[in-house]
Amino acid sequence: MNPVSQSRQSAIFGKRKEPHTVIIARGDQIRHFTVRPWIAAVAGSALAAVAVGYLLATSYLVLRDDLIGATVARQARMQQAYEDRISALRAQVDRITSRQLLDQQMMEEKVGELISRQQELAARQAKIGPLLDSAGDLKTSSDETVPTPASRPDVRAGLDATTHAAIASFLPDLRGGSQNLSAADNADRLFVSINQSLRSIEADQMDRLKSMTEKAYRTADAISNALEGAGLSIAKGYGASSVGGPLVPLDQNLQFDAVVDELDEALTALDTVKEKARQLPISNPAPGKQVSSTFGVRKDPLLGTPALHAGMDFRATTGSSVRASGAGTVVTAGWNGGYGRMVEIDHGKGFTTRYAHMSKILVAVGDKIEAGDIVGKVGSTGRSTGPHLHYEVRRDGKPLNPLPFIKAGRAIAGLI
Repeated sequence: MNPVSQSRQSAIFGKRKEPHTVIIARGDQIRHFTVRPWIAAVAGSALAAVAVGYLLATSYLVLRDDLIGATVARQARMQQAYEDRISALRAQVDRITSRQLLDQQMMEEKVGELISRQQELAARQAKIGPLLDSAGDLKTSSDETVPTPASRPDVRAGLDATTHAAIASFLPDLRGGSQNLSAADNADRLFVSINQSLRSIEADQMDRLKSMTEKAYRTADAISNALEGAGLSIAKGYGASSVGGPLVPLDQNLQFDAVVDELDEALTALDTVKEKARQLPISNPAPGKQVSSTFGVRKDPLLGTPALHAGMDFRATTGSSVRASGAGTVVTAGWNGGYGRMVEIDHGKGFTTRYAHMSKILVAVGDKIEAGDIVGKVGSTGRSTGPHLHYEVRRDGKPLNPLPFIKAGRAIAGLI
């Protein structure tokens, strides 16, 4: 095939791509390199990759500070939020702790107050205990007993009983039974209840002490008036210096002390009146026996002529007991003329009593006698027409009618 034919055939079928040749000449040396397409593609890709990496590295270096700053700022915000939350929780814990400490302090103060009130009640009971004991048999008439505090055992241990009752009442709340109130509020309710009970006990003590004081004075007045009605004045000047007026309380403790002192004075006055009354010849020397002859002018049983009967006669069988009508000292015990066997007792303040016609004497001179003691036996010795007791009451040697004495003694028998 000739060259012309080949040229035409190449034009028809397309041009043949020849590889690129790089010729490097240096002096006499000539070098050439053939650059194939795939090598160019690889080199281009490498250059592109290097360029992209360079751009990325440059961008990273440029933007790194901003990224780091944003991260640090975000971490700082998170840390600040965390610290704020910690601070809020710590403040809440501090508030709860402070509230608990405050509640505990208030509870301790209230418990201390209750203990102080208990000690005060115990101190009061130590003061009024002996007075209550001495006034335990206080009476206003022969058959009416003055009521001592009905809850007297509770007064002595008042706080314990009251506290137990209050705690039993509010225990469900303290255990969480109340859904609307806190434990501190329930405790406040408990303390309020206990304080109310304590105040009730204190008020009851005051009322009872005042009532007993009034009844002690009333009893002393009843004894004094009964004896004065019989011509016996046992409390000279009693009530003459008495003063009155409402009590103006300055302080609860001072008021209590004043009431206790007043009760003490009333009981002292009553004891004095009772002691003096017991020394007077006001008891019946022959209780239950019939009076056969009264005091005054009568017909003499032996001569039949008018004569003064200086005493009272009690009809009794021989051997019946003869009792002393009051406390005193035996000054005569033996035979005394028409009195027969006689006992005479000196009761003080000029009062003496005589017990005559006895069959037997059971005391001796100098003996100390209490009211109601047996001094002898009924008989019919001396100037007598039969067994009986001749009884006389004398003041400074002058005979007095024994009947008012016996009536006064009967009236106040339940008071002394």
